[in-house]
Amino acid sequence: MPDNTTTKNTTKFYGRRKGKKLHATRQTAYDEVLPTIRIDLPEKNTSLNPSSLFNTDVKEIWMEIGFGDGGNLAHMAQNNPDIGMIGCEPFINGVATLCRDISAHNITNIRVYPDDARQLMSFLPTASLARIYLLNSDPWPKTRHHKRRFIQKDTLDEIHRLLQPEGLLRMSTDHPGLAAWEMEKTWAHPGFTWIANHADDWRKRPAEMVETRYQKKQMAGMAPVFMTFQRNG
Repeated sequence: MPDNTTTKNTTKFYGRRKGKKLHATRQTAYDEVLPTIRIDLPEKNTSLNPSSLFNTDVKEIWMEIGFGDGGNLAHMAQNNPDIGMIGCEPFINGVATLCRDISAHNITNIRVYPDDARQLMSFLPTASLARIYLLNSDPWPKTRHHKRRFIQKDTLDEIHRLLQPEGLLRMSTDHPGLAAWEMEKTWAHPGFTWIANHADDWRKRPAEMVETRYQKKQMAGMAPVFMTFQRNG
């Protein structure tokens, strides 16, 4: 597939793109599987219908932004075969791990954009996604780096545009500062409503998700919190 990098989004990306050298199994999966599931951006000033990416009819499209090693994305895809899953992840090692799992379990309802999610999001039609997941994103803890955090006014505007009415934005983090940031920014956005009714709604992982390797480690020393916002209207 051609690597069409034409994009309407010019926001600079700050995260890692590659880690240690891939082991043979992951490298093979990356080379063989990714070309069959990779999403290429369309030409400038056009849009991409996400349903057209899948070989069979899907009733909804869910997107995970920054899927890490893909454990949660693969879990949700296997348990929801009638849902089209889009995963965005610029970290090659994580993409390779997901490709390995897709091959091992013959998962057919995942498509991957192996780069900054914001590039792809700008090409998707309004109200084309039923759910968006942002799990354990980089907290960028230094104050001068807070502008690098994914949740900002402009990205919330774009998430609101992409979600269907009453669509869900699910976020998780084990970083107290990022938890406060994501809650404050999303709560203040007029397009979203926090749908928690009691403490378990933010303490317990949503039923369709799996505990990721990162969450098991609790890297920031705090149990993860889960925030679910619903698109108004």
